[in-house]
Amino acid sequence: MSRVCELTGKKAMVGNNVSHAMNKTKRTFDANLIKKRFFIPEEDKWITLKISTSALKTINKIGISAALKEARTKGFIK
Repeated sequence: MSRVCELTGKKAMVGNNVSHAMNKTKRTFDANLIKKRFFIPEEDKWITLKISTSALKTINKIGISAALKEARTKGFIK
């Protein structure tokens, strides 16, 4: 599976490792992802999402239903 947040679309970035001698080598900065189960009361079922930790904070703030609705409008969820 790809390392992409299912709610926000966050994915790995590309950057450089920089040594003290200023030598640069390519590296990736992966998104901080976790697998989490949520209960959707409107549909009366559990879903498992791979989300970033910042998306988890958003869910805690606005609720899972509002976060899913927002992700659908942005096109991250069908």
